[in-house]
Formats: sequence, structure tokens, C-alpha cells
Amino acid sequence: MEKVKIGFLPLYVKLYDDGAPGMRARIDAFAEKIAGLLGKKPGVEVIKGDICRLHSEFEKAVFGFEKAGADCIVTLHLAYSPSLQSEKVLANTKLPIIILDTTPNYEFTDDDDLSISYNHGIHGVQDMCNLLVRNKKQFFIEAGHYEKSDVIDRVIKRAFGVKISNNLHNAKVGRIGGEFAGMGDFLVDEGVFEKLGIKTTEMSSDTAKEYMCKVSEAEIDAQISSDKEKYAVDPDIDKQVLRNGIKGDLAVRHWIEDNSLTAFTANFLGIKKDFGLAGMPFSEANRAMERGIGYAGEGDILTAALVGALMGVSCEVSFIEMFCPDWKNDLIFISHMGEMNTALAAAKPKYMIKPMKYSDIDTTWLCGTYKSGTTTLIDLAPLGGDRFRVIASKVEMREMDCEKYRKNSTCGWFAPEKSIGTFLEDYSKLGGTHHLAIVYGDMRKTAETFAAVRGFEYNEI
Repeated sequence: MEKVKIGFLPLYVKLYDDGAPGMRARIDAFAEKIAGLLGKKPGVEVIKGDICRLHSEFEKAVFGFEKAGADCIVTLHLAYSPSLQSEKVLANTKLPIIILDTTPNYEFTDDDDLSISYNHGIHGVQDMCNLLVRNKKQFFIEAGHYEKSDVIDRVIKRAFGVKISNNLHNAKVGRIGGEFAGMGDFLVDEGVFEKLGIKTTEMSSDTAKEYMCKVSEAEIDAQISSDKEKYAVDPDIDKQVLRNGIKGDLAVRHWIEDNSLTAFTANFLGIKKDFGLAGMPFSEANRAMERGIGYAGEGDILTAALVGALMGVSCEVSFIEMFCPDWKNDLIFISHMGEMNTALAAAKPKYMIKPMKYSDIDTTWLCGTYKSGTTTLIDLAPLGGDRFRVIASKVEMREMDCEKYRKNSTCGWFAPEKSIGTFLEDYSKLGGTHHLAIVYGDMRKTAETFAAVRGFEYNEI
């Protein structure tokens, strides 16, 4: 998980420095306080710009943000700031702009002659936003008191959305086993991946065999030892099948590392004995998601890239499929063959070997049940050509007795905010795909920002 880099841009007016220079002590202290609050948030790095009043100062600050690799700019009006000083610089930068509209005082009274001087930045925000609109420069704005509301958190959620967009644009996804024949909802043309910025690479049979040869016995021993600490390993597990499975997992891991992949996808139908791996890398998919590498099943490059992009801002992300409705209890059962981010399991995942009825090789398998908590479903649905829709829905993962399911697969249950019948209708009307991601926490504002920055449509259920 890389930190989102925020370029912090405080705006002020030279008129006050000329006429009331004594104000700067409190002005500077407030700017430092807000920068500190932003920087204390997990996953955030603040690049502080000097307080800017004139065009040249804005130019210098924004150039510095761009050079330092900022993901976005967060502005703070410390007082009124004439918009023509900042207009061209902010309109021309490629960095997304998030406006933090707040003031020092929670309650405004005129008891203090200086209250107006320190708390009137909102009309500077209005002046600047009008010019941004006229320049067709996209921006996001969050308003509220910095201590008495969640405005700082809302700004951070916006910044995370920008980071997801950048992560998707820089995604590099590996595929093993080719496409799943006939499965079409997540398929897009290679040219569309290029437009999205997603680079792809394929593991060939020769490459699989090459990487298998590179795995040492010592590496296998070390992985077995690590797995026994983290997972509930079946005491009756076949030792040789286990070693072969881990050898295949390590081969995939080295291929991921050597190619600097942000995500990978594997199609179990394309991974047979003659392919070169010792089995379908289910357990490595689980470990990879634990490490922050995206994953999706069945050769799904698009969802793998999405999961990897989300993992750039949260460790609590997993690839899922909605499998079965529980009409009686108004719940939806999620599962997959053997892939989940096992860091999200409610209890220690079970490690086992499972015969593959769709293949000619047995494989290692991690089974777990998702922990309870507020979760956001996020789907990236192709709409044809290079059009996409981001679909987000806040749901509750329920703690269930899943022991009978843990023997066979990953599983969990979630409750939408509306009846599952209406939820399922709405999801399919929007073209939601059967592969998607879950992120723990309420990530709807983040998902909305991600969609807006990329020019995707956005819908909430």
C-alpha cells in the first residue's frame, strides 16, 4: 500500500500582509494545523506548499507538487484570495483539485473584531470555484468545520479516489491460463486496456516451466514453515502434493515480482499438467492479496486491475463473486473456488489439498470465511467501447457459522441496505459484472471520485 501524496495549497491575499501583517502568526498556525491533521491520516503523505498570494507563488507551489509526484492538490482558503492570481495555474495543472472549505471558528460571532478577518475564506472559495467552472477544470469540494465534522475524512476519501485512478492507469496485470471461453461480461479489447493505461503480460507454458525450475527446496521449506504459523494446515495433508503446490505458488510469485505486476489472474481451465505449474495457484492468489497484489479469477484482467488499484489505498480488499441468494434471510452468499484475501478471514484459514474435478492435477487450497463489518462492493462494468461504469454499494458482512463451507471454499454473507430482490434487480440493470471487489469500510465517496477522475459513469445501489 503506497501513500497518497497530497499537495497542500493554502491561499491568502497580499493585501492583508501589506495592511495587517500581524495576522500572519495565526494564519500560519492554522495552515500548519490543517496540514498536520491531513498528514496524520493513515496512508497519507502531505507535501506542504508555502502560503500563496500571487500568480508566481501559485506557479512555484504547483510546479513543486507536480515534480514531487503529488496525486492531487488540496486547497485551503485562509482568507479571501483573488481568483485571478490562482486561476490559470489551477486550470492548467493535470493534478485533480480537492477544495477543503473550512475556517478556524466553529461558531461565528461578532464579539471579536478579528473574527471576520480569520473566518471569511468561504467567499474566496466561491470566487475560485466560479473560475474553475468557467475554465472547465474538474474539482471536488468538501465543506464543514475541521474539528466538529468529518470534513477532513471526506477530503481524504476524495484523495484516495484519485489515487485509485492513478493506480489503475499504472496497472500491470499478468494472466495465467488464458481466457475462460464464453465468459464475456468482463472482456474488453486489448486497445481499451491501453487507453485505460493497463499493461498486460501472459505466462506461457515455457515461462511456467522455467520459473518452476528456479524454485529451491529451501524456499519451499521456508514457505511451509510460514504457512503453518498463519494457517490451520490439515495434519493429514499429503506432503509431496503440498510441496509441489507450494513450488508452483513460488514460481508464480517470482514471475509476479520479476514483472513488477500490480495484479494477476488465473484461469483454472487452462492450467493442466502439461502447462508446467504444479497446480492452480489458488493459495498464492490468497497470499498475493494479503501482500497487496490484486487478483481476479478466470482470466479477468479488468477486475484484477481494479482489485490491485483498490489495494493501493486499503489493505482490506478482496476479489469476490455473488453466488447464491438467501431469500428467507435477505442475504447474499459470496464465494469462489479457493480465492479470497485471507487477511479478511474471521478465523484462521484452513489449508488443504483439494482434488480438481475440472483439471487433471490436485491443488493446494485455502478456505476461510469473511469477517463481519461494513463493506463496500465496487464493480467496474464495461459499457461498450471505452465506456465504463463504476457501481458501488454499502453492505454489511454478517458473521455466520460457516464451518461446513470452510471445508470446501471461501465464503461469506452480506446484507444490502434494501431487499436482495431489489438489490439484484438494480445491480443487473446497471450492467454489473459477476466479478467484483469488496473493500471494508464505507468507500462510496472514494469510488465516486475514482469514477469522476477517470470519466466513468457512477451509480450507487
